[in-house]
Order: sequence, then structure tokens, then C-alpha cells
Amino acid sequence: MQGCTSVCPCFAERRFFQMLHATIAFRSICNITPEFLKGMGIKGLLLDIDNTLTTHDNPTPAKGVLDWISRMKQAGIQMRLVSNNHPPRVKPFSKVLGIPCICDANKPLSSGYSRAVASMHLQKHEVCAIGDQLYTDILGANWFDLRSIYVQPLELETWKGHEFIRVKRILEKPFLPKHFYDE
Repeated sequence: MQGCTSVCPCFAERRFFQMLHATIAFRSICNITPEFLKGMGIKGLLLDIDNTLTTHDNPTPAKGVLDWISRMKQAGIQMRLVSNNHPPRVKPFSKVLGIPCICDANKPLSSGYSRAVASMHLQKHEVCAIGDQLYTDILGANWFDLRSIYVQPLELETWKGHEFIRVKRILEKPFLPKHFYDE
């Protein structure tokens, strides 16, 4: 690989794998503080829903999430839910949290991130995406040139109907963070 250039296939492969690495990792979203974010110059967050703020298809936020959202709002940090899920799943959850949402975001493609950042009237360097999946949340954030925070999933998908996510979890394993900021 020595001497590779941007036109070399191994350079592109290496660059892709680098895009699976988050800026930083936390065990729980609730351990991320407004002070930490402000220290990074972050004024806005793009939040995944399933397995980041609640378990899959659960209409109720996970324990501690409502308090965490409240702390972020009090600190003046803007938030948007950015989800690949459809409006019937996302909009009711958005209403519970009092946070605007982008449904059918098509992560890791940039369109959902672009709409969310534009709606906050912030620059990309002032926004950070938070999620539990490397191939959607983290890759998408890095692709759109945002900082990203990986959080461990609230639960692993073990039931029928989530086979695709289960396969992604296996493929993510070699790239999962080895160190977490909150430990």
C-alpha cells in the first residue's frame, strides 16, 4: 500500500473503512453532556431514533432520554431526528420529544443530513450526528463531512424482521470502537 494515490483502488478501500469510524464513541447517549458538545463547538445534533433514543419500534423514549433532551434544549443545542423510518413511526416519536424530524432520510446518503442541517441554519462544522449503526449513521455523517458520535445500541436485533440489521451488525464488528469516552 506504500505509495498509493487517490486513484489507487486500495486508497479508495482504505478511505471507505476510515469513514466507518466515528469522531468519538459513548456507551450511552445520556452520557453526552452539553458542556462536552459545546467544547467541540457543536450547536446542533442529528439524532437517530431506533436503538439510539429507544428500542426498535418502541413509541416511548428509553430511560433518561427525556431528561437528556431537556438538558440539551436548556443548553440551546438544536436537535433534529434523522431516521430512515417512515412518517408513521417517526412523527409520533418526534412529537413526544418535541424535536423536528426528517423521515425517510435514506442514510447513509446525504440528502437527509443536508435537509436537517439546512433547517437548523447552522454550518456543518457546528453539527454532529449521533447513532448506533456504522453503515448508516456514522458512514452517512462522515460522507456528508459532519462529526459523528457512535453510541452502543440499546439492544441487539434478535427477532424476525430485522435480518438485514443483524447482518450489518456482523459486518460492523471489526470496525466498532475499542474505546469509549464515558468509561
